[in-house]
Amino acid sequence: MVTDKPPPSLDAMMTQDDLTAAQADATRWRYGFLVVVAGIVAVLVAFGAAVFATRDFAPLFAGVAGVIGTIIGAYFGVQAGQSGKARVEAELARSQEMVVRLAAYVGTDNAPRVIDEVLGRRRS
Repeated sequence: MVTDKPPPSLDAMMTQDDLTAAQADATRWRYGFLVVVAGIVAVLVAFGAAVFATRDFAPLFAGVAGVIGTIIGAYFGVQAGQSGKARVEAELARSQEMVVRLAAYVGTDNAPRVIDEVLGRRRS
């Protein structure tokens, strides 16, 4: 039986997927941030101990600045990459579900005609 409208549960499922993705993204940012802060604190403690022991500030500071910059850059780079990947995967899942629903809506009798209208005739 062909209906004119998809069931309203489709909107509810998409909202739940978006909510789950947002929660996973927030959790990844929070725990990643805590790991970065812990790493920076450890580097600063080691820096303080080295300065106290050697009284040589400038060369040690250059090394610490490089390490902290690398940690922060890696953190934001990984987070941005993961966030983009998650968005693309969620959109792919939504699109794939929509394709399946539309294919079921069109039915096998009308599928060749609809495909020809939307994509054009196949060239053999």
